[in-house]
Amino acid sequence: MDLEPIRFAGAPTPMQRCDDLAEAIGLERGQLYFKRDDLTAIAGGGNKARKLEYLCADAIGSGATTLVTGGAAQSNHVRMTAVAAAMTGLGCVAVLRGDPSGAPQGNLVLDNIAGAELVFTGDAYSDDLDDVIVDTAAATDGGYAIPLGGSTPVGCLGYVEAADEIDDQGPADSLVVHATGSGGTHAGLVAGFGDHARVTAVDVGAVREITPKVANLASQTAVLAGRRVPVGSPNVIEGFVGDGYGAKTDATRTAISLALRHAGVVLDPVYSGKAFGGLVHLAGEGRLGSDRPIVFVATGGSPVLFTERYATWVGKR
Repeated sequence: MDLEPIRFAGAPTPMQRCDDLAEAIGLERGQLYFKRDDLTAIAGGGNKARKLEYLCADAIGSGATTLVTGGAAQSNHVRMTAVAAAMTGLGCVAVLRGDPSGAPQGNLVLDNIAGAELVFTGDAYSDDLDDVIVDTAAATDGGYAIPLGGSTPVGCLGYVEAADEIDDQGPADSLVVHATGSGGTHAGLVAGFGDHARVTAVDVGAVREITPKVANLASQTAVLAGRRVPVGSPNVIEGFVGDGYGAKTDATRTAISLALRHAGVVLDPVYSGKAFGGLVHLAGEGRLGSDRPIVFVATGGSPVLFTERYATWVGKR
């Protein structure tokens, strides 16, 4: 695909060796690395910046004038889409599950500053929201639909590039671990590596039937990127969601504390905190081996930590 991305993510992001954290969770020194995609260059950082470089370029190239997307009320993807739209001269309409009552907190503060038009449905979060996004884009003059998480083959091209960065910066044949929500980061990484065995994703419960979605999206992305179709099948670890998407769990709270105290990295309670909790569990069971290097992709999302829902829970002593 001949699409020139609009660069604003500030890649490459750092690769951080985390020896003290490795020892704290039962791994060897030199075995654990963090790929710091929480440090992309816009809107407080996060993995969506990579996807939006391509999605904004595609929207502008198609003649669109407004990005239309959606998510939960505290969506990291919406926050970054709103800012990317403002930076590239596009409008932004965001359809959000939930209720706008009370003062804005967390990501909603940044959504408002960026000038996004926020449309609240009042409903609980569900990935059925993708249908509403498509309908809203069709009813919006110059609308360009971006599904949950920016997880389209075009958006996933950003993580094909990230896979190349990881191989350039990190140890050879590392196992890459991250949170999978809408599946785009997972699919893009696999398309970049060409092998599902290189990536293990911890499901955070954002969408249903994530495994077949990742398989299809990875294949489509590889074709679009001019890469070979990935071998194998998606590796998705389940059992760390808790009561539902965004639910508080003890494993998540422990993971956030470990990462901050031993590596100085802030993880969020919806995505990376849950994924690192899964990694800690796998390490404790000896399922990660004693010698294979592990790269954990920190995907950002810290604004939600400071909302009323999470701040007193994760921050209590």
